[in-house]
Amino acid sequence: LEKAVLILRDKGLAAAAKKAGRDAREGLVSSYIHTGGRVGVLIEVNCETDFVARTDEFQKLVRDLAVQVAGLSPLYVDEAGIPPADLALKQRDLLADEATQKKPEAIRQQIVDGQLKKWYSQVCLLDQPFRDEERTVRDLITEKIATIGENIRVRRFTRYALGEER
Repeated sequence: LEKAVLILRDKGLAAAAKKAGRDAREGLVSSYIHTGGRVGVLIEVNCETDFVARTDEFQKLVRDLAVQVAGLSPLYVDEAGIPPADLALKQRDLLADEATQKKPEAIRQQIVDGQLKKWYSQVCLLDQPFRDEERTVRDLITEKIATIGENIRVRRFTRYALGEER
């Protein structure tokens, strides 16, 4: 039975990968105000049809994503959304770090790559852990693509917090 579950899960992920290239122009723009009114989020999540956008499952996903943005304060949707200047600055800072400088030249880039991956999990919404350390937001969206049957894409978000400037 466990093997059957794994096979079905793999087929679902393969189907989700096929759908990822499809155009997603419908969806929702949703807002979330965190308890106490000190943090607010606007988020746009796209899907392929307005029918899916009206389903409870899709609306719950959008709300969960907005709560994620409110709680973990990502700066970007994914790695592709990081401005090249910001990425270059981060790489330069990591390479200039004392601990990195003490390592042999051959492994410095591997160390920086590992540190960048960790940084992505802090600043990129899709790379952040979702509720537990077992799966990421990207994994959650891939699962939803498999169950809903349409491509889903987080297009953009904005997080506001009292007294905080971006």
